[in-house]
Amino acid sequence: MNVATRTTTQALRRLGFTFATDGSHAACLASAADGGWYVESWRLPPDGPASAAGLRLPGNRSEDPRSQLVAPPDGSVLVCRHDGDRHDLVTLSHATDQDGRLVTAERPLATLRAPGLRLLPLPAGAPTGPRAPVALALGTDTRPATTVWLVRADGSAPHQVAEFPGLHGGGVWLDHTGALLALDRVGGGLVRTVVLDLRTGAVTPLLEIGERSNDRLVLFDPDSRFAMVRSDAPGTDRIGWGVLGGDAPLRFPECLHVAGVLLRPVALRPTGSGARVVLQVDHGAGSSLALWQPAAGRLEQLPVPPGRLGAVGHWSAAGLRMPYSAPDHPTALATLDVDALLAHGPAPAASGATPLPLQLAPLGTGLPGPWRDTVLPWYPGAPRPGPRTPQPGWRLDGSTPPGEGGRWHPAQSLELAGPAGPLEAVVYGGDGWLSSPHLVLALHGGPADAWRLEFDPALQRMAAEGLAVLAPNQRGSTGYGLAHAMAIRGAWGGPDLDDVLSLLEGIAGQRAALGLEPPALFGVSYGAFLALLAAAHAPAEHVARCAVVAPFLSGARLLAEAATPVRALTTRLGGGEPIADARGPRDVLQLAHRIGAPLLIVHGDRDEVAPVSQSRSLRHELLRIGRTEGTDFRYVEAAGAGHEVLAEEGGAVLHELLAAFLRTGRPG
Repeated sequence: MNVATRTTTQALRRLGFTFATDGSHAACLASAADGGWYVESWRLPPDGPASAAGLRLPGNRSEDPRSQLVAPPDGSVLVCRHDGDRHDLVTLSHATDQDGRLVTAERPLATLRAPGLRLLPLPAGAPTGPRAPVALALGTDTRPATTVWLVRADGSAPHQVAEFPGLHGGGVWLDHTGALLALDRVGGGLVRTVVLDLRTGAVTPLLEIGERSNDRLVLFDPDSRFAMVRSDAPGTDRIGWGVLGGDAPLRFPECLHVAGVLLRPVALRPTGSGARVVLQVDHGAGSSLALWQPAAGRLEQLPVPPGRLGAVGHWSAAGLRMPYSAPDHPTALATLDVDALLAHGPAPAASGATPLPLQLAPLGTGLPGPWRDTVLPWYPGAPRPGPRTPQPGWRLDGSTPPGEGGRWHPAQSLELAGPAGPLEAVVYGGDGWLSSPHLVLALHGGPADAWRLEFDPALQRMAAEGLAVLAPNQRGSTGYGLAHAMAIRGAWGGPDLDDVLSLLEGIAGQRAALGLEPPALFGVSYGAFLALLAAAHAPAEHVARCAVVAPFLSGARLLAEAATPVRALTTRLGGGEPIADARGPRDVLQLAHRIGAPLLIVHGDRDEVAPVSQSRSLRHELLRIGRTEGTDFRYVEAAGAGHEVLAEEGGAVLHELLAAFLRTGRPG
């Protein structure tokens, strides 16, 4: 057993939240300002605030952000670390050393080998004891087949309980003891829910609603047998409900289906009069919560502060607990009293929008009338109580405050006019962002991703340096419906580049009229590729400078050099397909001579997604065409860093470097 002294930490990023099935504890991965990830164990008392304790690894090692966690009820954390097809299982817990100091104990359990592996916690009613299992491990291979093991915390070898054909996702327990598990089988172009009996290893069908429908079990209460499902049997992907084994058919209420809006059932709580279900409502950069009760036949808004919720939660007598983040609140755990929030009432209706330059206005819904007017008395973007507004039924525990004398900078959501329709953007800098002395146009990675109303250390660092930030969700971003997300499939650097160039033109023109410099460009991963394309295609007077992190040079070059999973994703999204238009090839290497703005390139030398060879090739090309390193551009290669270079050890130094460059333009 290895031990490490427990240290006080100030987490700025948290991800991978998981809850003990009895609601007594939670766990997550956390990262402090200096980068490097570690495990946090959260204590969730029934009548008080949640509290987090860091479980730092011995030797100041950093946890991999891809690690999976399970939170047992005793406060320890089961960690699964992935290295290719090798998966190491360990437990982390607090202990006391011989000097009486509180330390972190790391205990290796086992190693499993499979191309893919994930963990599921056992239900609260599963057997307990020193030799009782604490989790289920599901491994998948290329045959394809799924193997299932029970994992114990006593160090004994995992016990294989089943192996059956097919790839399986999901995981919903159908009983309290951990005998029956619903899994989503993927095969033949369909997803269907099946039941695994862990006592016998047998697998039987559970949901087959239509002849060719995709049917998944989402939530289930073993006592009432109330179930929520997601299926495209009605013609489109919808949420439905029913009682498994009952006489009535599954029902798909209209109030649970809104085009362009993603409803995620998060937690259910049975009552004497029927189930109550909380759903997360995602549209664009923000998210909200609504309560649905089958008997009421409608959704009721829960007036939570604007921001982003974590799509996972635990609902007990202590309240509904969910991860929450806002631009000026690092991710922490919110506790919601659903009834108190309902009594607080819905947010006030939105007032008329004030026109702003560049045809900017406070974010409208972009939603169809039925959602706005009859389904809910609210909509994404409507005014709601701010994070600091005292609000009955809402408490946030563990959000890291700024350093002494500092403050976290808020952001707002605005709607901008794009060449093919409105674009939502997250904006730092208040109402005067457009006239700020320095403005950054920030482009997200992905491409199947988006900027959210959540805490972002890099954007916060820029705001702290006095930079205004405009972070648009151009075409290709998720959260705005299928058409918006699929607009760049087979057209990387097509419609999204049109959007970025249109924004640059409008913003640079407005700023020139005010005697201000044009905006700077910043991008990470796919956003870095897009920023380099924009810097090459935009007129020189539209871009002040350009900073990119972990860029690739083209879809074709990524296909030639990246690892197998990245090549598969690139192919699936059509990244290697050429675009035939007047702009020519979307290849940064062929366009390097057209990039005249000062340039900063940052790349980790162990990047597993966008190989560092991409940035090295760009550096060599810039030198070949006569650009001077240290004057025209700066190249920074972070030793030992992967694709998430800004979130790893040394990330704070890179945040400072980027912010200073974007403000001054000096590459040296």
